[in-house]
Amino acid sequence: MRVLIINTSERIGGAAIAANRLMQALKKNGVKARMLVRDKQTDQLTVVSIGYGWTQPIKFLWERVSIFAANKFSKRNLFLVDIANAGTDITKNIEFERADVIHLHWVNQGYLSINNLNKILHSGKRVVITMHDQWYFTGICHYSGDCDKYTSHCHHCTLMNGTALGDFASQLFDKKQHIYEDSKVTFVGCSQWMANLARTSALTQGHKVVSIPNAINTEQFRPLNKTAARKELCLPLKGKLLLFGCQRITDERKGFRYLVDALQIIKRYNPEIAQNTEIVVVGGKADSISRHLPFSIIPVSYVSDPQKMIALYNAVDLYVTPSLQDNLPNTIMEALACGTPCVGFDVGGIPEMIDHKKNGYVARYKDSADFAEGIKWVLTSDHDTLSTKAREKVMNNYTEDIVAKKYIEVYED
Repeated sequence: MRVLIINTSERIGGAAIAANRLMQALKKNGVKARMLVRDKQTDQLTVVSIGYGWTQPIKFLWERVSIFAANKFSKRNLFLVDIANAGTDITKNIEFERADVIHLHWVNQGYLSINNLNKILHSGKRVVITMHDQWYFTGICHYSGDCDKYTSHCHHCTLMNGTALGDFASQLFDKKQHIYEDSKVTFVGCSQWMANLARTSALTQGHKVVSIPNAINTEQFRPLNKTAARKELCLPLKGKLLLFGCQRITDERKGFRYLVDALQIIKRYNPEIAQNTEIVVVGGKADSISRHLPFSIIPVSYVSDPQKMIALYNAVDLYVTPSLQDNLPNTIMEALACGTPCVGFDVGGIPEMIDHKKNGYVARYKDSADFAEGIKWVLTSDHDTLSTKAREKVMNNYTEDIVAKKYIEVYED
């Protein structure tokens, strides 16, 4: 069986990482799997680029300019929607022609247009779509928030300021409905939460919707000696360390302000914990957020080396993610695989990964006080027990072998 995985990027972004890991898992289970991407970052032979010529940036810019104009020339939510009005026809690519199964992942920002998607779904190939966000079953948005228009028909998207150039949400919803109803496709949610949302959409009716989690290499992401990891990274050998990944603190969906509030609550009511705890902040904005956090921070710039990230997970006592809407975060899976307990809100696929008071703490949605309670609970609990349960969760649900076999069943159905 030949499977071609389609994703905009090879390595950048959560969907790219998940798609790449799936390719490796499939290959280890006897499937001839390859990736076809627009943006290739490594020299990996089984990842093929469509070629990033001068037309590719133009396609990306044309879509953004179209959204910008329709949004009454406002940058508001410019990257929270995609209208798929420009892309590349990959159906004539040799990798596409050789494949038995076409497996679509995240294909936005100028990689595939809605017309390209139409050609793929009507190519005669078996098509599987993994939904890393909601875009495949909404009009134009990646996350709908409180909006449920997609259950009947998207129109006048609340993420847009207006419809100066027409109602893009309604137009794209109609196009998706037309190409889906005349084709056979299996939709896969990385979490039960995403699959359940997809099942309520008017676009997926009559199609199979299943839930299969992302895979992780548990031989690579594994528990290591904490003291050795701290020495390797030149981190304090004494005291507690929290890990927080930060890219854009202005993105409300990431919930940064709830983490700030939770830490302030801990500092006010549990000063002994605050005094004995530092926060390791990873990401391009790590230096700039020190004035926002009431705890001492240790900034770490963007980490591209998986081995360094594994060392970080092992060096800390807790990974925190205050995200307000997320599918099945790779970071939580990575932390758990390394035996690091996690704290997150009861939203999206997060409670499917964190078992409350077993391998971490699931806080009430948008409840900073409960998030603070979760941090305090983990830091004062038996770390060895939490670590063992964290690793068990991954070994029982997210190994390459388990995930690959579930996908093979879908491909062969």
